[in-house]
Amino acid sequence: MITFIASIVLLIVGYLVYAKVVERIFGINDQQKTPAYTNNDGFDYSPMSWWKASLIQLLNIAGLGPIFGAVLGALYGPVAFIWIVVGTIFAGAVHDYFSGMLSLRHKGAQYPALVGKYLGRPVQALINLLSIGLMILVAAAFTAGPAQLLSEVTPLGFMTSIILIFAYFLIATLLPINKIIGKVYPIFGAILIFMAVSIGIGMFFFDNPIPNLTLQNLHPQELPIWPMLMVTVSCGAISGFHSTQSPILARTLKKESEGRKVFYGAMVAEGLIAMIWAAAGMTFFGSTGGLQAALDAGGPAGVVNEISSTTLGTFGGILAVLGVIILPVTTGDTALRSSRMMLVDLFRHWSKKEFNGKWSPIFFAIPVAVPTFLLTQMDYSFLWRYVGWSNQVVATVMLWTGAMYLLKNSKFHWICSVPALFMTAVVSSYIFYAPEGFGLSYSTSMVIGSVIWLAVVTWFVWQVIKQKNIREEKVITTKAG
Repeated sequence: MITFIASIVLLIVGYLVYAKVVERIFGINDQQKTPAYTNNDGFDYSPMSWWKASLIQLLNIAGLGPIFGAVLGALYGPVAFIWIVVGTIFAGAVHDYFSGMLSLRHKGAQYPALVGKYLGRPVQALINLLSIGLMILVAAAFTAGPAQLLSEVTPLGFMTSIILIFAYFLIATLLPINKIIGKVYPIFGAILIFMAVSIGIGMFFFDNPIPNLTLQNLHPQELPIWPMLMVTVSCGAISGFHSTQSPILARTLKKESEGRKVFYGAMVAEGLIAMIWAAAGMTFFGSTGGLQAALDAGGPAGVVNEISSTTLGTFGGILAVLGVIILPVTTGDTALRSSRMMLVDLFRHWSKKEFNGKWSPIFFAIPVAVPTFLLTQMDYSFLWRYVGWSNQVVATVMLWTGAMYLLKNSKFHWICSVPALFMTAVVSSYIFYAPEGFGLSYSTSMVIGSVIWLAVVTWFVWQVIKQKNIREEKVITTKAG
């Protein structure tokens, strides 16, 4: 119990202290007009109050990630608390802040455009495909998942449920942001918070005490903590999906100082939610073995339903069902919205034309909506396995983007480059070891991952030297002039 309480306190202190450090290093200017005003089109660009933007950001980035991922991460035992705290404060929240604030500084630019500016066109081309593909997979999964539950608890069939959810996706994607998202999503965000707080309080009345910290790997299947835990928890600590969502809200901020609350703050809130559900998973079933048995029987959704129903009664059961339906749906539609925005930016770059016509939102929604719908008609579970790894690759690239921004502007790049180096090691070793990857032996995977990591370190050291030389040349030129 002491570890859990200390972890909650550390996350809050992280927001109160480290968020201000990150903000100071980035350097804000509230006198500079934001894209919400300079590009106001009443559709994607529209001023919104920071508290609404914060709740929408939380709902967009969270979905079921900090619940399902945290429950699965709980299989490793209390060591998961360390990653949730450290990952959230020093990696995830920094990642979200820079993805949002760099977008704001570049007229609401999407994630691939930011990557291209600071890491080069070849990387941008790869990230364009990876990020849009990730959005389609997320939207497909967050259509079929709720549809399956709806077909079980209502008279609606699976296909009917998919059509209804997908119809909503299209409506929410094509309407101005302040019509549905700006008005309804803050309420759903509040439900997400209420659900987590209720479970957090209820945990103190469980039959079993909340376990304290141990570095022992308690996973029933003996999966290694490194690098599996960092990909399993995912959204509860750091997620590349967030870098595709932050630009949506970057186009609504009224001033730059709101970025700390909206971007860094929402990620800390997600870390708190993940901490609660990880602790609940470890505690409710008595052991990680008991949790594994519950997962085998009903999956993460069954675990969430059982914990909620037992802790909060009938109301908790209703809340759990609503959460498992509403949360992925609200994340799925913003995934489609952000992929539409990415396509607009991509075509604008290729053709050098603006796409502000009446039918342009529909035109750019079709290329992402069609494959999303088709994926819901097939067994995409194998494809979904790759979402976790690709998600963390996107996060790693965003951290390197932030590091290069800081480096090129002679700022303290370590707040981005250190977590970027850490995540590079994670994704480089994971893909070679994981069953959905190359399935190599653990030792071989670590060796290959280390080689890739050293190659990336070499590249970054070269970048540091290059920027140092550029600055020295400018000084010499200035003195000579």
